[in-house]
Amino acid sequence: MGIRNVAIIAHVDHGKTTLVDGLLKQSKTFRENEAAMSQHLIMDSNDQERERGITILAKNTAVTYKGVKINIIDTPGHADFGGEVERTLTMTDGALLIIDAKEGPMPQTKFVLKKALELGLRPIVVINKIDKPDSQVEKVLRDTSDLFLDLATDESQLDFPVYYAIGRDGKSWNSLPTREQISAETDLTPIFDAILEHIPAPQSQKDEPFQMLVTALDWDSFQGKYAIGKITRGVAKPGLAVSIGTPDGFRETAKIDRVYSTHGLTRSQVESADAGDIVAITGIKNCRIGDTIADANTPEALPTLQIAEPTLKMAISANTSPFVGKEGTQLTSQKIYERIIKELEVNVSLKMTPGENNEYILWGRGELHLSVFIENLRREGFELQVGKPQVITKVVDCQTQEPIEELTIDVKNEFASAVTGEIGKRKGILLLQTENEDGTTRLLFEIPTRGLLGFRNHLLTISRGTAVMGSNFLRFAPVGSAIPKLRNGVLVASEGGKAVSYGLNNAQQRGITFIPPQTAVYEGMIIGLHSRENDLEINVTKEKKQTNVRSSGADDAIVLTPPTVLSLEQSIDFLEDDELLEATPKSLRLRKRILNSSQRAKSKK
Repeated sequence: MGIRNVAIIAHVDHGKTTLVDGLLKQSKTFRENEAAMSQHLIMDSNDQERERGITILAKNTAVTYKGVKINIIDTPGHADFGGEVERTLTMTDGALLIIDAKEGPMPQTKFVLKKALELGLRPIVVINKIDKPDSQVEKVLRDTSDLFLDLATDESQLDFPVYYAIGRDGKSWNSLPTREQISAETDLTPIFDAILEHIPAPQSQKDEPFQMLVTALDWDSFQGKYAIGKITRGVAKPGLAVSIGTPDGFRETAKIDRVYSTHGLTRSQVESADAGDIVAITGIKNCRIGDTIADANTPEALPTLQIAEPTLKMAISANTSPFVGKEGTQLTSQKIYERIIKELEVNVSLKMTPGENNEYILWGRGELHLSVFIENLRREGFELQVGKPQVITKVVDCQTQEPIEELTIDVKNEFASAVTGEIGKRKGILLLQTENEDGTTRLLFEIPTRGLLGFRNHLLTISRGTAVMGSNFLRFAPVGSAIPKLRNGVLVASEGGKAVSYGLNNAQQRGITFIPPQTAVYEGMIIGLHSRENDLEINVTKEKKQTNVRSSGADDAIVLTPPTVLSLEQSIDFLEDDELLEATPKSLRLRKRILNSSQRAKSKK
């Protein structure tokens, strides 16, 4: 049986996972009565992936078409999970590059295509969602050609095949279809045929000694650790003695216990697997991502994975608030440390260093990358304190440098000037402004990563929720001038107890509140955003004094403005240096780092 290894790459929300759904269903991978046939986003199996509507973890599946096994890897579309994309592209020989027929190439499109071309992969372009009423297929094709011109490493890469699709309906075409063709019955056969025609089969080196680079790890209670990767040469079979190591040297030997091959969403045990196939093997307990597993008689290491360096860091530690232990079960620094070590094994873009006061400094690719891990910890019963994200700088030739990003924003024309003004305050530079036919403007900026901290929330406010943004790391550059504080002060609870309507009403005269009545609060907890630059302490547990004199309107019910409830990302975005986020399985509470009012005042002197 022949083999093809193909990655599906795209910017977030351009329809990768939906297209994989169609390929799985139309290849008859599932029986008609299987639950997956009625499911959407089959590959997004992780709870957070389903809730957020994005792919976080790269996952591989396999289908059989015309007697050829096609290993398909669905990769994340968000730049924060670029580490997942980088390591999984090494397992493939080609890629389907999915581009939205309205939005065209976006920052992450550029990032993933650059990585694919550097690895010498053969891309097939699929213009998706061509049924959108405001699609602009010809413009998107021109922009895509320009992108290839910018990124190609040799001339042959400028000649790329283009297909057209409506992934949601499981339809595709070799050429741009007419309106009648779009409504006619068709399927994804053109894309299946394109994979067989344009993606090269992996080189067969089955007579050579076994060798495989570990690009992913998995674990279950039945078999323990699974090492996942593409066999670069030889044959994997149970009982084979192997060595584990890197180009720096091999550490130990082990024996392959079982070999698993993927079909659809399931792994099935096989007697052997040949070079070129993507497999999961067990029995290799101490392997890490980036290790080579090679025949013990002729151990030769493959180059380790080169993953782009992190740009943000964030301190986390055990919860120390007055409410500690009320909601979680994992409360100690030791438990947090053990869980981070476990995560570092599988999350190649994450790094950790010890901080002060029992803190652990997590280094990652962006706020979303770090917040997904924090959310996982909450769901596993951990109680944490999270500090403000900090940009990672480095010293080059005695000069401090900071990360610079390319930022693309699509926004309605009437909000373009407000967005440009806000980016200007954050030391961003406008590079390009183009008006689209649908009444939106595309703005392209260069901006320091620190200028993006706290920006996403503000963008949604100034654009009334209509803006779409994407960013992509460009380079390190000398640190620029300071960015002024752009957020107002906060409303801080001066007393512990339960918030009441009367106290919250007083707070709403002075700003926006984050909590509803009957919420338990403690001294030093942030309960809202002040309308001025300074912090303000306020007693939200204070009841109205009872008197025996009735005044006009005294019996009228207090009508409160509904509180602004912040998500995990919004809460992290909100933080200043002297503030923390208390994250527990059931609650997100913003708080001052020093809870006591008088101690807080002393620390500022």
